[in-house]
Amino acid sequence: MPQLPTVLELFKNGVHFGHQVSRWHPRMKPYLFTQKNGVHIINVETTIEKLSKSLEFVKKIVANGGTILFLGTKKQAQPILEKYALEIGMPYITERWLGGTFTNFSEISRVIKRYTTLKNGKESGDFQKYTKNEQMKFDKEMKKLHGLVKGIVNLKKLPEAVYIVDLKREKTAMNEALKKEIPIVALCDSNVNPEKITYPIPGNDDGIKSIELITKLIAEAIKEGTSDKNSKTKPK
Repeated sequence: MPQLPTVLELFKNGVHFGHQVSRWHPRMKPYLFTQKNGVHIINVETTIEKLSKSLEFVKKIVANGGTILFLGTKKQAQPILEKYALEIGMPYITERWLGGTFTNFSEISRVIKRYTTLKNGKESGDFQKYTKNEQMKFDKEMKKLHGLVKGIVNLKKLPEAVYIVDLKREKTAMNEALKKEIPIVALCDSNVNPEKITYPIPGNDDGIKSIELITKLIAEAIKEGTSDKNSKTKPK
């Protein structure tokens, strides 16, 4: 298990900052400590407790050969999630959630296949047999699809879990995951309902430092899970 952050580290990274009191969700009450200058302060002791359970879960999922999809399309989350997902070899979505990614996976697989076909066609020089106008159309389509599926090109089946930053923004994805009974690990700010989330992590989902700290720990737990999985499959 990765070393859990101290209360001081969480404070230094702004994990304790919630939203304005007027924007709170009453179901987050058990995870809130107080309010200051009209802003809710998250009880970071509960953050540590919930984070510990989340890290154990993702490590176990990966150790058993499972996949965890990283999801976060808000500007400050995009580079962080992409960086760590690439580092640990997990699928990710940072541009836009394609409706039906979980609930109509066969259609998403078709989109991925189309992107792969276009990409391979360009790289192999197969496009040269088409007119310039047709090549331009293929390029345009490929660029559009790249933004949508670049992080999930190797996703052959539904993931065993999803890690979400900003449940409010990713509401459609959250509902699809719930419908398909895919466990959710999520950074839960003071403005969301954590009750349907399998592994909620109370914390600031807007601050770059907060998102970075939590995502880095999730990635470290996944690395450990991968290491455990590899040690199991090594011939004796």
